[in-house]
Amino acid sequence: MDGLLNINKPKGITSYDVIRFIKKNFHFKEKIGHTGTLDPAAAGVLLVCLGKATKFSSLLMAQEKEYEAVLRLGIRTDTLDEEGKVLSKIDKISVTEERVREIFSSFVGEIKQVPPLVSALKYQGKRMYEIAREGKDVPRRARRIRIKELEIKEIKIPFVSFRVICSKGTYIRALCRDIGELLGCGAFQSALIRKRIGPFLLRDALTLERLKEKELSSSLIPISEVLNLIKKCLSVNSSS
Repeated sequence: MDGLLNINKPKGITSYDVIRFIKKNFHFKEKIGHTGTLDPAAAGVLLVCLGKATKFSSLLMAQEKEYEAVLRLGIRTDTLDEEGKVLSKIDKISVTEERVREIFSSFVGEIKQVPPLVSALKYQGKRMYEIAREGKDVPRRARRIRIKELEIKEIKIPFVSFRVICSKGTYIRALCRDIGELLGCGAFQSALIRKRIGPFLLRDALTLERLKEKELSSSLIPISEVLNLIKKCLSVNSSS
């Protein structure tokens, strides 16, 4: 059974929990994997490759992504999101909306970003979130990423709602951290929804409950269709 599942991962479970769900409910024993981790606190599009589709996982991971997020000013956490331990807190946040917009605009384009310690990246063969659980830290190099669009949807200090379209390897938690540091008050990511990976949209994604009601084969996007959709998406992006 080969193809792609566009899953709407709910908040509160890991990306690998989705893999476990599919294996358990459909007794699936062939190759399977997801293309890009979503943190337990995040929700939205999670692409799952089955069978021969796993050969194209790197192609899917390379697609641009779109998110909607909420940044909370004035608090720093060790995980850069609401799940972490509070490291510092400012009760009175003295930043203006104008300054917030100015700082946001400075992140559009190619930038360097230091990945969070609590992430699925590997260091000397070990996941960094495992190292973080041991109370250790490791050196992390800044990586070049691209923020294609960064649009503020609403500002209600201390919260800023925004939409972002970005390249592979971008951490929205780290983006919130860096914006907070430039504003001088710190910040963390208080909410995150992945709306899109390349041509695969949240509005087309299946919830786990809906998936369970269907035949697995009928839910799969065939490999040929996946490749055609990506080709069209790349063509549109290159001409825009």
